[in-house]
Amino acid sequence: MPTFSRYSLFLLLFSSIALIGLGLVMLASTSPWAEPEHMAYSHVKKQMFFLGIGLIGALISAKVPLHLFERFYWFWLLCACAVLSLCYVPGIQVTVNGASRWIKMPLLGQFQPSEPAKIACIVMMAGWMTKHQLKAGSFWKGFVFPLTILAVPSLLVFCETDMGTTAVIVGSGFLLLYTAGSRPFLLVGAIVLALVGLYFVVTLGLDGGNRASRLLAFQDLEATKLGYGLQQWRSLLAFASGGVQGVGLGNGAEKHGYLPFAHTDFIYPIIGEELGLVATLGVILAFVLIAIAGILIASRSKSHFAALMAVGLTANLVIPAAMNIAVTTAMLPNTGLPLPFVSYGGSNLIFAMVSVGLLVNIYFGSPNDTNKTVTTRIEKRIMRV
Repeated sequence: MPTFSRYSLFLLLFSSIALIGLGLVMLASTSPWAEPEHMAYSHVKKQMFFLGIGLIGALISAKVPLHLFERFYWFWLLCACAVLSLCYVPGIQVTVNGASRWIKMPLLGQFQPSEPAKIACIVMMAGWMTKHQLKAGSFWKGFVFPLTILAVPSLLVFCETDMGTTAVIVGSGFLLLYTAGSRPFLLVGAIVLALVGLYFVVTLGLDGGNRASRLLAFQDLEATKLGYGLQQWRSLLAFASGGVQGVGLGNGAEKHGYLPFAHTDFIYPIIGEELGLVATLGVILAFVLIAIAGILIASRSKSHFAALMAVGLTANLVIPAAMNIAVTTAMLPNTGLPLPFVSYGGSNLIFAMVSVGLLVNIYFGSPNDTNKTVTTRIEKRIMRV
């Protein structure tokens, strides 16, 4: 593992830059059909602006001493929860399609608080499990307490209603706990209970009935292709139309109003339609390389906290990508998650780049002679996954 870890930074940066470049190209192809004629390519210009902010954020996060995150992990969590709470404040919250996932603040504009909250949750979990690393396998300090703390921001995001991002936060947290040494059977039991609870929330209509409708649509897309199953049905048509070679960049038909949100949550099918199977597999490969890079960075980390941070940050990038691809290929019900680095959206792009910056920070903060205890534990746990 140490032999290959020297290439982890190249894999991370190369894959991230490639995805960002592809996203800008596809946004130029899809966004003009989602905006008025007098505002042609305004989405591309905004995304370039977000890219600039994200680059600044990545550079800053690559230089901030990691011990500030470890020492004040409670502070970051409290800040995240405070900002998430603003999604419930009239006049500040912004509701789109029945979901209050955004807030609008003076000077800062509109953004999605759950994006920085995902990073704050990783900082909190890594800080807690580092402080109590000798009791990582205990029931209370290695399982109950950290999950109870994680439940606070998770419930705030869940009630927005944003089940997709909640799944990312919980999934990343569970992977971090597993890596830190929590008992696997306890984590599996918690996952089962969470799924049972989610089932009752959906079937009883406690979320307003929206998720139940999406789940029913997922079971028969053809029968619901004019309703809740529209996006996934048109998505499959886009992939079928593109085939192996694609119809050519800019020549896709689904973005002409047939596939809603073709420049945001459902940009992946347009990649398949216009650029073909090779491009869609290339996107998957890029995220696989990011996952490998994250594991390599974690394995060479000199501190327990840095290793756990690397695992959590990598999960925050890869899990939503896997979910987005699964949704757009009709393998999961529609969740409304964007494709990191590729989909249009400032909050997602900026904090994805901040995550990359933090991984770079961890890479350069790790000596060549890796901590064998941390390395061995993480390698064994990740390989089991």
